[in-house]
Amino acid sequence: MKRILSGMRPTGKLHLGHYVGALENWVVLQESGEYETYFLIADYHSLTTNLDSSHTYQNSVEMAIDWLAAGINPEKSPIFRQSQIKAHTELFLIFSLLITTSRLERNPSLKEQVRDLELDTISYAHLGYPVLQAADILLYKGSVVPVGEDQLPHIEITREIARRFNQAYPKPNGEAVFPEPEGKITQFARLVGLDGKAKMSKSLGNTILLSDPLSEVVKKVRTAVTDTAKVRKHDPGNPDVCTVFTYHKRFTRAEEVKQIDADCRSGALGCVDCKTRCAASISEFLAPILERRAQLEQKPDDVKAILLEGEARARKVAEQTMSEVHEAMRLG
Repeated sequence: MKRILSGMRPTGKLHLGHYVGALENWVVLQESGEYETYFLIADYHSLTTNLDSSHTYQNSVEMAIDWLAAGINPEKSPIFRQSQIKAHTELFLIFSLLITTSRLERNPSLKEQVRDLELDTISYAHLGYPVLQAADILLYKGSVVPVGEDQLPHIEITREIARRFNQAYPKPNGEAVFPEPEGKITQFARLVGLDGKAKMSKSLGNTILLSDPLSEVVKKVRTAVTDTAKVRKHDPGNPDVCTVFTYHKRFTRAEEVKQIDADCRSGALGCVDCKTRCAASISEFLAPILERRAQLEQKPDDVKAILLEGEARARKVAEQTMSEVHEAMRLG
């Protein structure tokens, strides 16, 4: 079976953009029977743009709870923290020998992060985080990486590093140590933020959390950007430029979406009523996740045990890979 390694930075509770852009697809891949799936809590990565680690552990637990509530099965898919598998940092060091700073500076995702986070300076670790990501993936010999389209440049860097290592350090029998992984883009790579920006982002404050109750969803959807040309209730609108309608297309039943589209264009449906229906659809979608999340929150020791077990399983794979790396490099 092909192996998948994917992960997220632990920023705490997840939002709908995380679900649509990655988590939903992870569950599908997990249940497909085609892959071994490993899911990484990238706590070292979270420090590349913010040195404050005081909330990293709790944020990791909160994110793990969201993963489990959304359908990640720890028996099928080990969940583990990057910092607890020391081989990640060793392989990161080795891979750092195989890439130039000028190549990393051309990474378009880095430029987007600097812009979105309004950073004045870039640390060495931030510049090199695609190299650490390559170590994350290749340590488990991931051959498929489910990503949003904005992450494809990172996968290309991973492929380049794998290729260079295999050329420089083939196994004694001539075989390659690492596969060259392929990116697998999800169908809904991004979900528009409440403010109409390109994607939901905590830093932009335009999200709906997977843990938001109905009252909070209603409150947030009321602020969502709609067709600015539709001023009064009975004015004809254009759903194609409406943020709320993008949510309808994702969370409302297909037959209702067609009617909403028609009623908006004719002026029969006002924005207030449209938002109310949208909030109801999102809350209906979130209901089973909220129920499972509530159960997990009552059993924090079970969540911690899931992490420790996942880390033990991941560590065995990582140690085997590093044994092959050392042999190929003739180290030790």
